[in-house]
Formats: sequence, C-alpha cells, structure tokens
Amino acid sequence: MQTARLRLRSVVDGDASRIAVLAGDWDVASMTGRIPYPYSDVAALQWINGVEENEKVFGIEHNAELIGICGFTAEPNGNAELGYWVGKPYWGRGFATEAARTVMDYGFRKAGIRRFVCKHLTGNPASARVIQKLGFRYVGESTGWCEAQQCELPALTYERRRPWTMTIRALAS
Repeated sequence: MQTARLRLRSVVDGDASRIAVLAGDWDVASMTGRIPYPYSDVAALQWINGVEENEKVFGIEHNAELIGICGFTAEPNGNAELGYWVGKPYWGRGFATEAARTVMDYGFRKAGIRRFVCKHLTGNPASARVIQKLGFRYVGESTGWCEAQQCELPALTYERRRPWTMTIRALAS
C-alpha cells in the first residue's frame, strides 16, 4: 500500500536487524505491549516468523527505509486491535498516523473489520495524539501488559467503528 510519503509492505526476515535496532530503543519498547527489552535480532526474527494468521502486519517504509510497524489482530466477530510503533528518529512527523490510517482503511474495506480497538499506556501522550487524529472514541481506563517493563500498567482504551458509508459502498459493489 502506498500513501503520500510511505509504503506499507509485508515484513520479511531481512527486516529483523532493523526492527531490533528501532524497536529495541527503550523509549519505543517501554511504550508497547509486545516488544521485549533488550530486543535482539533473533527475537525480532522469531516475531516475524511467529505472526499468526489473524494478524495483519505491515512494515512502514519512508524513502525506502523501514521506520516502523503497523498492523492489527482480527477476531472472528469483526473486531480488531490496532497496534503501531515508529522508530525514535522518525517521531513527530505524522508517520504513525499516516500508516495507521491506511492500515485501518485496509481493515475496513478489505479485511471485514467492523470495529477497531486501540489502547495506549497512560505515560504515552504521543500515542494518545495519534489515536485522537485517527478519530477513535474514548471507551475507558484499562491496563496493558508491557513486555519491556515486565508488568501491567495503566492504559486508556478507545474504539473506532467502520463508517456507515463504507458499509453502503460495500453493499453497492
């Protein structure tokens, strides 16, 4: 998939080292649920090869360089949890929002997703801004596991339902 500035593509074994470097930064890993710290090339390769059938994972490229990951885990009921991270050198440039918007559009239009849920740790205001820009609605307080910190932490949960106009267009097709 292509956006104005980004290319979203499949993640391949050759991405493991780059993922380990970018996601292995404490400032990135400590704000995610599944990224361990420290993060080795071997662990990144295991993650790439362990992506489940119900997970859609996309590498985010800018200027032909991998800068992060965005994707979702789908459930049989049409719900999916959205996740994303962008390497620290690329923060503050709108890349996470641009990638996540594209992945959500794919989910709504092509993967049958009816509702996305997303959460961020309370100590991550940058992710809160991304979620707000994506049009999510606040659902409530929760907790989220942080693999890097090895504990459950306070989090905020949001949802975004498929726009009804997409449903009408899909029925008309």
